[in-house]
Amino acid sequence: MKKVLITGGAGFLGSHLCDRFIKEGFHVVAMDNLLTGSMRNIEHLFPLPQFEFYHHDVTRFVHVPGQLDYILHFASPASPIDYLKMPIQTLKVGALGTHNLLGLAREKKARILVASTSEVYGDPLEHPQSEDYWGNVNPVGPRGVYDEAKRFLEAITMAYHNFHGVDTRIVRIFNTYGPRMRVEDGRVLPAFFSQAIRGEGLTVFGDGSQTRSFCYVHDLIEGIFRLLMSDYHLPVNIGNPDEITILEFAQEIIDLVGNSNAFIDYRPLPVDDPKVRQPDITRAKAILGWEPQVPRAEGLLETMKYFKEVVH
Repeated sequence: MKKVLITGGAGFLGSHLCDRFIKEGFHVVAMDNLLTGSMRNIEHLFPLPQFEFYHHDVTRFVHVPGQLDYILHFASPASPIDYLKMPIQTLKVGALGTHNLLGLAREKKARILVASTSEVYGDPLEHPQSEDYWGNVNPVGPRGVYDEAKRFLEAITMAYHNFHGVDTRIVRIFNTYGPRMRVEDGRVLPAFFSQAIRGEGLTVFGDGSQTRSFCYVHDLIEGIFRLLMSDYHLPVNIGNPDEITILEFAQEIIDLVGNSNAFIDYRPLPVDDPKVRQPDITRAKAILGWEPQVPRAEGLLETMKYFKEVVH
């Protein structure tokens, strides 16, 4: 049985990755310090003999006994509210955590996939964003701790690949949504769903003309799995190119939830908030034969069911 270590395994994406690898017949070791992850996301896996959980911070030395075939590094605060609250931890998990896991991959001769982000493109001057675009990032701005942590993660991963011959993969993840997102995450979708369900104002920054592209979590996990199993080591965008303005998106959520008390609440635009965000997925299509399959209407319906259970 192949063995995979998934860091951030109790998080939104990490827990869905645990599910997928269990389904694929792997022995799964989930690792999380529970800074932003939740045991609720993985408690259904604990009875399984092929599942283990390590409560551990990857910025400290990481050891997993025995063979290890794959590592997926998904440990990191991932929403602006988190990395503004935990700037040092965000930088450390991107730098020290990635260094520790690349060292483990080298020792175990394991293939490692690291989770990068569309944030490496910053507030992009190129639209849509392809992997060849180097980005427009403010290193000393409030979002710099996350953007630069992920840019460093990519750089050190390529260094280990080129210098030590470690078998590496890099995924650049665009906005993703689905069940198990944290209610108080601070990202647009959990905020909109919880506000609409409670009949509050949906917080729209600026005039709402900024765009995002939302990918359903199952589509994203499929793309990540295909990338891990491919032989391609340069960064690959995984996301849904179906672009929508934040204002249109807020209206979609209000209509879907159907709470007549919900309304649009306009607020000033935060510093360095990207105006556009849309992946160019030409590379993923060509190399992985991957593109998103779940329409937004269908994905939002599944996500709403989850939020109606957890929002109080």
